[in-house]
Amino acid sequence: VQLQASGGGLVQAGGSLQLSCAASGRAGSRYNMAWFRQTPGKEREYVSTISWSGSRTDYADSVKGRFTISREKGKNKIYLQMNSLKPEDTAAYYCAVRTNAISTSIYTSSGDYYYWGQGTQVTVSS
Repeated sequence: VQLQASGGGLVQAGGSLQLSCAASGRAGSRYNMAWFRQTPGKEREYVSTISWSGSRTDYADSVKGRFTISREKGKNKIYLQMNSLKPEDTAAYYCAVRTNAISTSIYTSSGDYYYWGQGTQVTVSS
């Protein structure tokens, strides 16, 4: 499985960015997908996840109400719309995949995911 994430950049506090991540693998594969983030010297932090069906989503308390995760129906491509960004959102954002997804299952631990993207940097200036 290969993941390609994009959309990071530099934005002022209060601004918005949209990240995207496309996962490629065996045709017909069904993946759980999620976003995590990490800053230097800290552990990787869970941000958000979405089920294969797209019917279930989950967010870390720190981003709830500001970030929205979505996916293209029937595809292994997800988006993270980030609004009202704060300086503390500054981090490298990583897309993650868990294979053999069950339609409505979601997972919030980094240990539940098997494949990781290369990370895309988000920097929010004050």
